Amino acid sequence: MPLLVMKFGGTSVADLDRIRNAAEKVKREVERGYDVIVIVSAMSGKTNELVGWVEQTSPLFDAREYDAVVSSGENVTAGLMALTLQEMDVPARSWQGWQVPINTTAQHSAARFESIPRANLDQKFAEGFKVAVVAGFQGIGPDGRITTLGRGGSDTTAVAFAAAFEAERCDIYTDVDGVYTTDPRITAKARKLDRIAFEEMLELASLGAKVLQTRSVELAMRYNVRLRVLSSFEDTDEKSGTLVCDEDEIMESKVVSGVAFSRDEAKITLVTVEDRPGISAAIFAPLAEGGVNVDMIVQNISEKDYEHHQGSVTDMTFSCPINQVERAKKAMEDARSAGHIQYDDLIVDTDVAKVSVVGIGMRSHAGVAARMFRALADENINIKVISTSEIKISVLIDRKYMELAVQALHDAFELEKSA
Repeated sequence: MPLLVMKFGGTSVADLDRIRNAAEKVKREVERGYDVIVIVSAMSGKTNELVGWVEQTSPLFDAREYDAVVSSGENVTAGLMALTLQEMDVPARSWQGWQVPINTTAQHSAARFESIPRANLDQKFAEGFKVAVVAGFQGIGPDGRITTLGRGGSDTTAVAFAAAFEAERCDIYTDVDGVYTTDPRITAKARKLDRIAFEEMLELASLGAKVLQTRSVELAMRYNVRLRVLSSFEDTDEKSGTLVCDEDEIMESKVVSGVAFSRDEAKITLVTVEDRPGISAAIFAPLAEGGVNVDMIVQNISEKDYEHHQGSVTDMTFSCPINQVERAKKAMEDARSAGHIQYDDLIVDTDVAKVSVVGIGMRSHAGVAARMFRALADENINIKVISTSEIKISVLIDRKYMELAVQALHDAFELEKSA
């Protein structure tokens, strides 16, 4: 039988009525002739509650026990979903990660997939079961302990199963009806995309779009798993939602496909750092060891004391999530105390936002940056930092202008119009 993977997020299984609604969608696919692997998240809010209990019990918790606790939310949903399907006369069985087994690395709370053997589930399908309901977000490490994959891990679980079982498609059911050109809450002109390339979706996800977890898109691109993003609260058909697919499946795309943004950014500048070979490694190695996710990086000749130093110093600016600022400051202060780097000042700006335009059409069209910068200039928005890649341009701006910038860029690239 053809096989389909269907994933339901926390809001889609938030209570028994929503589980029943999700089960109806699964039943329809079974009636169309599919065997189905259903990946479920914990009920909405449950993981946060479990994490809170762990932190109240043991502030310096054992990561193994943390995983044992927080993975239980998905187990409850999987069992309830299987029971609901059985009540609908759909042969279904629930599976926890260790029962499949979903083999992962040993890194608790941030594990990665090693393998997903097919034998156990294939045997159940051969016995007449039509649906395997698998608890997302979890697996089993080399030591036999439960592991978890990090927030949003159920998306990655769904893609991994679609790849392992060569599924026809992987449908991600969530509380939105697809991928939009930008957040509709920011601009009413935002348009739902019928299709988007893996690379574009990967950039949008990494830049702040919260529709899909970044790792899930990476995995889908690597194994060419066709993803479809759908609303669990609407009636759907084969044309519903947004298909995330290979670039070759898209006949014609706009130069820019979407505008992404992230509010929770900070800009850090090290003033008058010695300009010498190896200075970048001396700065960014301690940041990496401190768990700081550095994004945009700019190095320039320092204006301060430029004549005195005769160009022998530089300013180093980088951005990171705002909740990692203290870690970044400590890493830099420790590096200076150890004599690895020297700088005159460390300046932190926590009142910035990142806004990005993304599109595979940038590869073959010139002038995208000029158009972007002109749109921002027309709104009197100053750019603090610029970063580019083959299909992306990102800027840091004052946070108070973020929504205005998103709206201006959406209009400048006429994203309300289809290709």
